[in-house]
Amino acid sequence: MRSRAIVVAAVLSSALVTGGWLIERAPASSRDAASRARLFEQVLQRVRHDYVDTLSDSTLYRRAIEGALLELHDPHSVFLDARRLDRFQERTGGQYGGVGIQMDVRDSGITVIATLPGTPAEQAGMLTGDRIISIEGKPTLGLTTDEALAALRGPPGTQVHVVVERPGITERMPFTLARRIIEVNPVRHAVLLRDGVGFVDLTVFSAKAAPDLSRAVDSLRAAGAKSLVLDLRGDPGGLLEQGVDVADLFLDPGQAIVSTRGRSPEETHAFSDRAPQKWRDMPLVVLTDSGTASASEIVAGALQDHDRALLVGSTTFGKGSAQRLFRVDGSALKLTIALWYTPSGRSINRVRPLSRDELDDGDTPPPADSAPRPVYHTDAGRAVRGGGGIVPDVVVPMPGLTAADKALQTELGARVPKFRDAITDYAFSLRASHAVKDPSFVVTPAMRDELYRRLQARGIAVTRAVYDSAAPLVSRALAAQVERYVFGTRAEFDRALREDTVVTRAVALLRGVHAPRELLNRAAPSRTR
Repeated sequence: MRSRAIVVAAVLSSALVTGGWLIERAPASSRDAASRARLFEQVLQRVRHDYVDTLSDSTLYRRAIEGALLELHDPHSVFLDARRLDRFQERTGGQYGGVGIQMDVRDSGITVIATLPGTPAEQAGMLTGDRIISIEGKPTLGLTTDEALAALRGPPGTQVHVVVERPGITERMPFTLARRIIEVNPVRHAVLLRDGVGFVDLTVFSAKAAPDLSRAVDSLRAAGAKSLVLDLRGDPGGLLEQGVDVADLFLDPGQAIVSTRGRSPEETHAFSDRAPQKWRDMPLVVLTDSGTASASEIVAGALQDHDRALLVGSTTFGKGSAQRLFRVDGSALKLTIALWYTPSGRSINRVRPLSRDELDDGDTPPPADSAPRPVYHTDAGRAVRGGGGIVPDVVVPMPGLTAADKALQTELGARVPKFRDAITDYAFSLRASHAVKDPSFVVTPAMRDELYRRLQARGIAVTRAVYDSAAPLVSRALAAQVERYVFGTRAEFDRALREDTVVTRAVALLRGVHAPRELLNRAAPSRTR
């Protein structure tokens, strides 16, 4: 028997040992809902009184709920307790009560990565690289990032007291920060690249995704952008209506965007463009990867099906289902109620094969992605692939780890975080000594030598030959941290953008292109069939 949630196991065991006659004498289909409810309560009662471990009623019911949802084999149908519900609303609502700090764990401590513009943390003078050592008098040593964020957040108008250590400053620095509503901007960067190419990354489809994106593109147009790269890589999606509204910015009235199909008529809808597009003649490339999901896939699929954008990157996640939030006694049930389809009829949803642990005894799991992808056609007759997820027009796989990179990671093993901490510490020392003055600096062999010495001093033993063979990986990691802690997160982003092979390919495709049709014609030989 496979291992499942405790209540599911209890149900199976009770049916076999004490109620096996039910299986033989009364088919499941003949028992009405009331008798099933009585059976369920009887099983819980037996577990409550006779199971080897004592379990509270709240634990039993919670695990019963989790077990029932687990049996749906749908990772998007989940129960949200009060804490998880708050986090969910924060992500989709795009705002929270806090102080505006982005942070990460370094040397088992909480280090400020950036302060958001105009927030209490920035206005109080907190800086990138500050190490938060206590929150409300409680040490942060050993806290996870989520635990530290939870301690900093709270009702707007309340205060939180933090103490930080700053590299180069001997004394600890106390800050009193007044929490307020922090607006999360779905658009993280809007940058004018070379050759008049604008770049915008949309990180989440929260409540203001479409208007924020519209303002970002308008600002790039004013700065001279003639074409656009819309980066949806790693965007987990969010609100369905925002996915529709973002697609609406680039399509013409009446063009289909997405349809939903559910069990009941009220869950079956067709969404179409309502407003004239703002940038009709602007060539558009949309970047996708395996982290592009949900509402991001709605946008990518609609723009591809209507030949409005060229998709570049790798196949998207395949989260093509709609969920509704049902409030339940201070908590909520997020339940899948429909599937999404692109204008050409492609199902966005990728069916996840059941693992061996999820299959019934004796069943054989089908091989993943064994079926050929069905072919659909865009408005202009271009062939596009269905079968779950959105397949880009131009496939540019993310560079994988080399054999040398893997050898270094193998030697580091569980010490990878300590390796990262050593890099951060070195970046702080370079900031203090003003040794690096230009954001376009090149990591030199001498810098890698110094980092190796620091690794040895921390007791992180790495074979020198293995370390030297992975020099490109070491250089990239070191450069990123120096950019972040010496020049700021914008400099870190700019370097990452320059080294991004997918962005480089997108810019090359857009070079000299003046209309969307020219872009599609240029990319035709590169299409994946």
